[in-house]
Amino acid sequence: MPEIVVLSGKGGAGKTSVTAAFAALSRNAVLCDLDVDAPDLHILLAPRGSRREPFVAGHLAAIDPARCDGCGECAARCRYGAVSAADRDRFVINPAHCEGCKVCVVLCPRQAILFTPRTCGVSAVSDTRYGPFVHARLDPGAENSGRLVALLRQKAKALAKEQGRDLILADGAPGIACPVVSSITGATLAVLVTEPTPSGSHDLGRVATLCDHFKLPTAVLLNKADLNPDEAARIEDACRDAGRPIVGRLPYSPDVTAAMAARQTLTEYGGPLADALAEAWANVLNLAAAPKPQRNPF
Repeated sequence: MPEIVVLSGKGGAGKTSVTAAFAALSRNAVLCDLDVDAPDLHILLAPRGSRREPFVAGHLAAIDPARCDGCGECAARCRYGAVSAADRDRFVINPAHCEGCKVCVVLCPRQAILFTPRTCGVSAVSDTRYGPFVHARLDPGAENSGRLVALLRQKAKALAKEQGRDLILADGAPGIACPVVSSITGATLAVLVTEPTPSGSHDLGRVATLCDHFKLPTAVLLNKADLNPDEAARIEDACRDAGRPIVGRLPYSPDVTAAMAARQTLTEYGGPLADALAEAWANVLNLAAAPKPQRNPF
């Protein structure tokens, strides 16, 4: 089953607005938001009937006051400043500073430190007007974002198989860090949303290089293409040289802000952007059915 992930290499390029528009055009898809640190696709999809599960990853140290004799060995050994004295003979561990390294657990002479599984966030499966939606949120400062992304993809695949869905459409995280790597391994096609600016071109090159490393076929959607025609033409030439298809060119439009304020996708809102996105989605589906090898010129 095709798995299409929408990426940008940077924030603010229009990736989530494009994904939401594609979601409205998809007929039988499982939808995912793989930006677990700062998810926002739910704002446009308005999920309901969420079935939530805690996301447990790693461990957290905590002192058992019934066993602790206040020797302070844990405070002396902790490299992260997580242990502090509550009073003369009692110590406490700040969970926000604990890295779960287990040094204090191993070296405590009274075995007074508990090492419990750590809840880092929550994952959910919800219903939307466009089909099932798999999403999550990490707690502030929590780690294991890549593991949570992998968990969401597993859930999406199981759900697609169970419900007979035709494809998986995912909104990836910005940038090229761990959540993005976890989003693209084994996917069918990455749609790279960019804009005709020097930073847009630079970050398109970074995320394209990452996808090429994992041998993931890519296509490019050029947003706000009319704001800088010269830079847009340069990006198109570079993509053409690499055999990287341009699936769409979207003009700058105030419809984006208006649709967002109405909590509608651009496809629902209508207008010229809706038509351009429908054409782009048709191109994406054709490429996902028969991806071609590429090389990276950036």
